[in-house]
This record gives sequence, C-alpha cells and structure tokens, in this order.
Amino acid sequence: MTDPSSTYELLAISVRNLIDATIRTELEPNAIASIATQIDAITGRLSTEQMPGSFGERVSIDGQSPASGNAVIGVRNPLAPPLVIHEGNGAVWSELILGAAYEGPAGYVHGGVCAMVLDHVLGATAHKPGRPAYTGTLTLRYHRGTPLRKALRAEAWVDRVEGVKTFAVGQLSDSGGVTVSAEGVFIHPRK
Repeated sequence: MTDPSSTYELLAISVRNLIDATIRTELEPNAIASIATQIDAITGRLSTEQMPGSFGERVSIDGQSPASGNAVIGVRNPLAPPLVIHEGNGAVWSELILGAAYEGPAGYVHGGVCAMVLDHVLGATAHKPGRPAYTGTLTLRYHRGTPLRKALRAEAWVDRVEGVKTFAVGQLSDSGGVTVSAEGVFIHPRK
C-alpha cells in the first residue's frame, strides 16, 4: 500500500509547481481560460471528501504528522516553503530555494516570508519532542534583499536558556553573505 504522507506530499509539490507556473506563465488568454476550467474541475474533485477544520486539529489514524498542514513545513501545504530542518553541532539549518510565490520587491523574497522562515528555524532550536516552544519575540535586521530562485541557507543556534525561555539567534544567507539576521525568545509553556 502507498504511504499516504508521500502521496499527499506529491500532490502538494505538484500544486506548488502549478502556483509558480501560474505566476510566471505568458500563455494567451483563451488557453488560460481553458486551463482555469480544468483546474476548477480538479478542485471540485478534491473537495468531494474533506476533513473538518485544520489539519493539525484532526485525529490521525494513518501516521501523518499533525504538522503536515503547517504553513512553513507542512508537506501537504503547497504554500509552505520547501523547508526541511537539519540539526547538528549545536545548530539547526535548512537549505532552500524560494520561487515566484514568495516574491516581494521584484526579484526578491518578501520580507514577511524571510521572517516566517527565520521564526521557524530559530524556534526549532527550542523545540523538544512532545514539548513545543512558542515565539515570545522575534527581532529581525534586513541587511539587503534576499534573492528569489537562488540557493539560501537559514540557520540558528541557542544563545542561552533561562528557565522556560530559549534565546536563539540566526540568519538567512545566500552565496554573497547574510541577507537577514534574527534574534528571538521562545517559550515552553509551563505544564
């Protein structure tokens, strides 16, 4: 039997590619109208069986993570940037390329998307299995534009821990150096 997670992930990747193609296409209007009709038919088919509420609220019996719908790392979320967190040597990092769906100023990643990526990566330094950490504060410094369609690295490490608070620092960079740096405080709720 096919793994449901990987099947839904393939669908999300296809839709992510569709979003990029939709933004960048230069097809003529009649072709666009025909394609829109086809997409509407597919959307109708996908809508025939849907879960109530958000993905994280559902009870999973098929082994899929409640984070599968997450806006940053959800493998079922085509709007989620292709962010995979790695850990080692006291740091967490992700290497990614952000395409047309994440554009702010022409040719550059939207600053809010940079913030979202860094919020997640810094937060990953504080996350513990079964004990999530929530953002208390996030402070960003934009050094220069973060280019679209270029290899990027988001990385973070723990500066210090004080009780339930983890103080993390990190950055987003390309081959030319740091584009955005960040500091954050992440809080483990008291049990």
